[in-house]
Amino acid sequence: MTVTAPPRPPRQSDPVDREELEALVEALIEEARQRARRRRRIYAASAALVALVVVAVSSAVDRSTQPDTASPALAARSSGLAGAATPKIAYIREPLHMGYGGVLWVMNRDGSRRQRLAPAFPGMRWSPDGQKIAFTAWSDKTPASDVFVMNADGSGKERLTSDPGWESGVAWSPDGQKLAFARVRDGRKFEIYAMNTDGSEQRRLTSEAWGGEHAWSPVGDKIAFVSRRDGNAEIYVMNADGSQLRNLTRNTVGDRNPVWSPDGRRIAFENNWQINVMNADGSGQRRLTRNGGRNFAPAWSPDGQKIAFERRTGRKKYGPCNGCGRASTFEIHVMNADGSGAQRLTTQGAQPGWSPDGQKIAFMSERDGNAEIYTMNADGSQQRNLTRTPGRHERWLAWSSD
Repeated sequence: MTVTAPPRPPRQSDPVDREELEALVEALIEEARQRARRRRRIYAASAALVALVVVAVSSAVDRSTQPDTASPALAARSSGLAGAATPKIAYIREPLHMGYGGVLWVMNRDGSRRQRLAPAFPGMRWSPDGQKIAFTAWSDKTPASDVFVMNADGSGKERLTSDPGWESGVAWSPDGQKLAFARVRDGRKFEIYAMNTDGSEQRRLTSEAWGGEHAWSPVGDKIAFVSRRDGNAEIYVMNADGSQLRNLTRNTVGDRNPVWSPDGRRIAFENNWQINVMNADGSGQRRLTRNGGRNFAPAWSPDGQKIAFERRTGRKKYGPCNGCGRASTFEIHVMNADGSGAQRLTTQGAQPGWSPDGQKIAFMSERDGNAEIYTMNADGSQQRNLTRTPGRHERWLAWSSD
């Protein structure tokens, strides 16, 4: 921009002319106006730049602090690139709550955004869509436990049962419309019940179940469970309404913990401290582990090609005195679904759980002096402590679905 220079101010020796003086004053005033206009433009540009910086920083902060679950519109726009929302991990943190159980927490898969939700017992389960969590906890209505459900952020908590019996082992049907759970009857007998997810239409499905070890088939038409009705713990299967009961195992040593393969065609289970597998109708039973140890907790990979499990390697004393008890030590192993290719993944670890994409395994380990949640790649590499809470114990993890 070209600016005209004002006339030279008069020297004291110059004669004073009124018209020249007035012209000089007007020129000085115009120059002052032009300078003021330039300052306002500079101030406006600076303010705009500062505003842009503030908006950019605020957006970055908002993105870094928002939960992983995006709005439906954003999820729809980004689904083609990033897929569904990032899965989360729920777990129980101790010390104990009211002498038993603990407190239910959730976190992102990388350990960030840990959030305390509610007092709960082990065995919580995510809904198939990952939006809700079902769990059992001390009831404020009875001296036992009840089934509760709440949103994934802890809001909307609802108590679904109010029976004086003890309840555990809550499990969602694959379509997310029903919940199965175990209830103690007559002070000693567990039975399997089913109900709608709002607590309505509660119905007893079994007459001789044992424990809270039951699982819906991936199709949702059947439920496998454990019963001692024949004197020995055996695995049974029934329709989802309790009809057409059938004994799948008839072994001399108890069978426990049935787990359906993702395609619903096979069931892994524990027999005589070993991992076994059979077809969904009970045929083709095979022992998979032959490592000389005691093996527990079979967990199918999402593609059904592998099974992770925990192996007890020994016992150790805990506490300062000889009578303070003993604790078991475990390793996590993985093998192909036919038992081949067995591989040890950890030297310390238990309770393996596959991520929904099958790329990672979360587990509990006491390697740092107290029980905490870790993750690792499916081949055992890049083991990472997610919780790091000295003086607390975290266990009983569960992944949400994609």
